Amino acid sequence: MYSRGVFHPCWRLVAKRTAATTTTETFVTAKPTDVLSYNLINLNVTNNANETIGEIKDLILSKDQLTGYIVSVGGFLGMGDRYVIVSPKAVKITYVENDKKWTAVMDPAKDQLKAAPEFKYAGRWER
Repeated sequence: MYSRGVFHPCWRLVAKRTAATTTTETFVTAKPTDVLSYNLINLNVTNNANETIGEIKDLILSKDQLTGYIVSVGGFLGMGDRYVIVSPKAVKITYVENDKKWTAVMDPAKDQLKAAPEFKYAGRWER
């Protein structure tokens, strides 16, 4: 039997385990291969023929993962734009060291872009 204020040594282990599992990482370090969202927003998306097919307007994050790029397509000088969500796997983002420029390349057929579901900035996503 234990009196008040005296704890069994096992309780210390439980307290330490609990504290360790609730600790979260506060600061991280950017790696040279990381991409900043600033580098992607308004980046032209071209096809393999180097024709501009759209522009990245936003990023979609879901459960701390990049799940899509919102790309404006079909407009001219910002008028008549239609927004579609493109999988990050469909876009190749690279940094060209010699030019000090970011590039985004994907090669969908024009009918695929026209048929893609439209994304609207409305409701919780209204700008």
